[in-house]
Amino acid sequence: MSSDPSAMDPRRIETLRAIMKALRQPQTGCPWDLEQDFATIAPYTIEEAYEVADAIARGSRADLCEELGDLLLQTVYHAQMAEEEGSFSFDDVIEAICRKMIRRHPHVFGDDEARSAKLAKGFWEEMKARERDGKPAGGLLDAVPVALPGLTRAVKLQAKAAKVGFDWPSVDNVYDKIAEEVAEFRAAPAEKRQEEYGDLLFAIANVARHLGIDPEAALRVANRKFERRFAHIEEQLASRGKTPAQSDLTEMDALWDEAKRAGK
Repeated sequence: MSSDPSAMDPRRIETLRAIMKALRQPQTGCPWDLEQDFATIAPYTIEEAYEVADAIARGSRADLCEELGDLLLQTVYHAQMAEEEGSFSFDDVIEAICRKMIRRHPHVFGDDEARSAKLAKGFWEEMKARERDGKPAGGLLDAVPVALPGLTRAVKLQAKAAKVGFDWPSVDNVYDKIAEEVAEFRAAPAEKRQEEYGDLLFAIANVARHLGIDPEAALRVANRKFERRFAHIEEQLASRGKTPAQSDLTEMDALWDEAKRAGK
């Protein structure tokens, strides 16, 4: 088999790994790729995960195929850097997830008794707790990754606390909390505005959790809606020989309402 990645079968994972190894090869590799490390690549990993979610939300299977490839590249990239420093290899990554999936699905891969048993409530938390045995114990919230998007992490923190009874009894209580946080934010001095704004967002995330809404997904929908309606404003102004900068708020508001009535 050729050692030149460009001559290898592009439908095999070995080819992608060979490409990444070549990009990271000293002297002959890509200067940009050679400069990267785990910290500099991490933001791209997060971005690619969002690109996958966006393709799914848009219903574009062609884009989803491409974005999944980009996300797979991130795994290969991190594994290549880890192999270079002697930490672990791509094969270790594959082995770890395979063993974890089999371990966490005894009702699928276990013996006859395990297969016949129903998935018990709290199974996943119990399994994760068992896997943490031997590791340094931490607080209840320590397992929630710090690097998650803010709204997502807020929901996960709240959900963890709710499991031990620290939760509002009803979503109506959270609505009251939002009203309280709005009032505090409006009255906050300049040096406290960011903190109070964070409290308001945290309360809004709590409503999302109570109602089973993904706040990040909801915000992405709102962002796309804003883009569509503003694009309508730009299109209509262009037909009048104008740009938004040459318009005024009254005219743009009217066009916004027009887009809203049209269901954009």
